[in-house]
Amino acid sequence: FQVMPFIEAGGHHHYHLTPQEIALMCASHSGTDEHLKVLSSIQTKTGVAETDLMCGTHPPYDKATAEDLIRRGEQPTPNRHNCSGKHTSMLAFARMNGEDLPTYLELDHPLQARILTCLSEISGASPDEIHLGVDGCSAPNFALSLYHSALAWARLADPDTAGLPPTRREACRTITAAMTAHPFMVGGPNRFDTQLMTLAGGKIVIKAGAEGYQGIGILPGALAPGSPGLGVALKITDGDGYGRARAAVSLEVLRQLGALSSEQLDALAEFGPRRPVKNWRKLDVGEMRPVFKLV
Repeated sequence: FQVMPFIEAGGHHHYHLTPQEIALMCASHSGTDEHLKVLSSIQTKTGVAETDLMCGTHPPYDKATAEDLIRRGEQPTPNRHNCSGKHTSMLAFARMNGEDLPTYLELDHPLQARILTCLSEISGASPDEIHLGVDGCSAPNFALSLYHSALAWARLADPDTAGLPPTRREACRTITAAMTAHPFMVGGPNRFDTQLMTLAGGKIVIKAGAEGYQGIGILPGALAPGSPGLGVALKITDGDGYGRARAAVSLEVLRQLGALSSEQLDALAEFGPRRPVKNWRKLDVGEMRPVFKLV
């Protein structure tokens, strides 16, 4: 949703961006060398420098990549940050409009005003209902109800039935096509979002957020011929710090909706919805499982 105004304005055409590059702009990526290569291509095309990014730094999410950096004595840089694609898209949009780059994260920057307006319109929440904070990557962060979050995902997945303007409908299709065609760019090795979109074959778009948040868009026809698009938003109250609940709950929702086949669920079994609890001797001592029913 933060890249949507950029796509609506034709930024991807202006800079000749590929679907793979658009997918990385929608990512919380793992910071692998492959992600870095695609990000460097975006920055070359847009004239954005890594030093322009104000997302900060952290070790790559991908453990193997993080260990490689340590062995090489290399410190992670902003391009390894999981939000570097998003920040690059923001800077590219500001640059395209001739706007100030050093202040691109300020709430009163025209770029951030466009993003807030877009999110308000597609979610159905008024700007006053959207609470603003600061994300871990220092970008403006948005708190809105799960209802409005799910509505935004439903409209992203099925823009033709949402009464959206033509440019927004096309932007939604561009974003979902890019994410589902290049799920590795959105996440990375062994990431739930990447694995699910890979197996779903273009029928589901999904993106995790911090503190136990998950957004899911189920595209038209995914449940049955002629079925409408659906949006799902969930938030694990304790932030899901150990990563036990978000994927399991998401899979249980999709299972109950009939959005995944038994074969697809089997392929995703490491994420849930049922997972064994093992002790330090690797003995099975229990089971984690969702216990809700959709109504």
